[in-house]
Amino acid sequence: MCMLTVKTPDEAAEMIRARFPARGTPPERIGLRHAPGRVLAEDVVAGEYVPGFDRSTVDGYAVVSADTFGCSDSLPAILTLSGEVLMGEAAGGVLKPGYSAAVSTGGDLPEGADAVVMLEHTENYGDGSVGILSPAAPGRNIIFKGDDVSPGDIALPAGTVIAPHDIGILSAIGCGEVSVRRKVVVGVISTGDELVDSSRIPARGQVRDVNSPMLAAAVERFGAVSKIYGIFPDDERAIRSAVLRAADECGIVLISGGSSAGMRDMTARIIESEGEILFHGIAMKPGKPTILGVIGGKPVFGLPGHPVAAYFVAELFVRPLIARLMCVGSSGGVGSSGSVGSGGSVGSDVGAGSAGSAGSAGSAGSRRRRSTTARISEAVSSNHGRAEYIAVVLSEEGIARPVRSKSGLIASLAGVDGYICIPRDSEGLAAGSEVEVVFF
Repeated sequence: MCMLTVKTPDEAAEMIRARFPARGTPPERIGLRHAPGRVLAEDVVAGEYVPGFDRSTVDGYAVVSADTFGCSDSLPAILTLSGEVLMGEAAGGVLKPGYSAAVSTGGDLPEGADAVVMLEHTENYGDGSVGILSPAAPGRNIIFKGDDVSPGDIALPAGTVIAPHDIGILSAIGCGEVSVRRKVVVGVISTGDELVDSSRIPARGQVRDVNSPMLAAAVERFGAVSKIYGIFPDDERAIRSAVLRAADECGIVLISGGSSAGMRDMTARIIESEGEILFHGIAMKPGKPTILGVIGGKPVFGLPGHPVAAYFVAELFVRPLIARLMCVGSSGGVGSSGSVGSGGSVGSDVGAGSAGSAGSAGSAGSRRRRSTTARISEAVSSNHGRAEYIAVVLSEEGIARPVRSKSGLIASLAGVDGYICIPRDSEGLAAGSEVEVVFF
């Protein structure tokens, strides 16, 4: 019988970092409509000013600020109205001292104007003159040319996961297409004589395949492309053929089932004979029998057959590996350090622990996982010698309620918000203890 060579979550994460450097998938160019969620392959550099002219931020009158100093409701500054700047047109001309020009929000400012007075602080006397009732300092109510972006500025750095609001700046600088990393293709294989497709009614002793559709959906959410190869019985020749095909066609391969140290479990044997096993077993609960190997230079995961365990391993290790291979982060890589399951700081680094920063999920840079602190609703015991990951439901009052379940019961993940991690050297948590909840 094969014995598991167990690594700690941190050790497993470090092995993944060392073996799979962030080289990046090949780039491709796509239109902005399809860009949200994709990873920029190169810096987007502005070639023009945004805005391209000085603009008013309010409806009112463009003025020379010095003309308004000392004015008030009882002593307005009387200025000659030189005209109105129509929206979408250049202001033209020069605004001289003693004059004002009507402008709308977003309108161009005439040369010489250095402030705009809101309409509410003015009086139009109807005789070609305007009373200014409130002084305006230079720059008041103005966005100056280039305040947003100037030529040569990096509008978005390489490694940024493009968010919907990023489309705004790309559009503003006239960038209709962007160069993004091709999505990693992840092959998904389920094994086991007991499995039937989710569309079938299982007979006694059979169960529907949960892992293939669940892992495929997770992979898509992680920013990759899933490719489901189907269900394979416990036949080594059939599984071997599927694994080799997936390793040839995909960037990562996930095999669920057949990862424990049993006589009928073939995943480790297949990976070892066709490539190399990096580790077999992680000191974590759920997910201890996880395998990671390499076939043809591609990472091949042997995931537990139990759905909850498979999902946690995918969330903690497959997700950040996908980000790593796609060079998420402005440095062109992801994470260089981080503690997994020991209360350390975790980025989009390979592995995830009980701590993280509540940063934006779409931001570039460290790509730290979103998390928050909460109070545990009840005492949780844990003395397994393994880092234990527990799904929780988070209340508006900041109370984290653990969801108790065995790893084979997938319904326990329905409606959960995230997870907590109890370090492997801890005997558990007392009710009311402060915990870090990492969001799924």
